[in-house]
Amino acid sequence: MKLPWRAIPSLVQVIFRHPVCGVAIVPILEDGRIVLVRRQDNQSWGLPGGVVDWGEDILSTLHRELKEETGLQVLQVGRLVGVYSSLDRDPRAHSICVTIEATVTGNFAIQTTHEIGEVRAFLPQDIPYGQLSHDHDRQLKDYWNGGTTLA
Repeated sequence: MKLPWRAIPSLVQVIFRHPVCGVAIVPILEDGRIVLVRRQDNQSWGLPGGVVDWGEDILSTLHRELKEETGLQVLQVGRLVGVYSSLDRDPRAHSICVTIEATVTGNFAIQTTHEIGEVRAFLPQDIPYGQLSHDHDRQLKDYWNGGTTLA
């Protein structure tokens, strides 16, 4: 499909003036531990996840990002934890994050080493709250509260 040249500025405006959509996963191992990743950009622990690619749906992004960042596979998709769209939730850009619980299995094997430096499973009481990346403290607290958050 060929776009008329007059449509290009409008297309650029749509792309750059709208939030980016992403997915965060609350990965639960069968023994109840939560899997977190240490990000390379800020050295903080956080939930695995990432941006929805063009032509990709949320569930495909969940499976892909979990595999790329942890090496794990989804056994079962759980509940929707929340949709987070606060302007200050991500220091890089205005982004909307759909956070989903998933029961996961497998062995740790980071594929995106330029993004992720380490993967670790934490007992709930050992999660480093107050030191998590982005708004992942909030997302995990919302997860433990059991509801679905729109923030």
